[in-house]
Amino acid sequence: MTTPVQARPAEGAGRRALWLAFASVVLTLMLPLAGIFMSLFALVASIRAIRALRSVTRPVGTAVTGIVVSSISLVISLAMTTMQFYFSDELSAYTECRRGAGTVTAQNECVEQLERAMEKKMPFVQPGQVQFPFPP
Repeated sequence: MTTPVQARPAEGAGRRALWLAFASVVLTLMLPLAGIFMSLFALVASIRAIRALRSVTRPVGTAVTGIVVSSISLVISLAMTTMQFYFSDELSAYTECRRGAGTVTAQNECVEQLERAMEKKMPFVQPGQVQFPFPP
């Protein structure tokens, strides 16, 4: 009779944490709200990986890198989600304007309206200071 193979969860824990952290960065850039949850998941996985790696005296560099990357991703996704919620009315108006714009001039006018609406909502920005390098 053979003995069952023992799983060694600590072996790939650091790599797994790092891959989850990179996945949270990608998800943050595509869907910021979903990036928050993925970043939190990657952060928890990275912290658990450090504990698992220390228990078997392995280097914890990959897990620490996972913590750093997922923390940065969390901050970026929180900032992007906050901005999207703060400017939701302006972005909705811009979307409606772009749907009705049939010419390039009308599309540029929609961008100008968005810039002015965003300036009104930000008290620290001077009029005419918000300019997008390309239409959103």
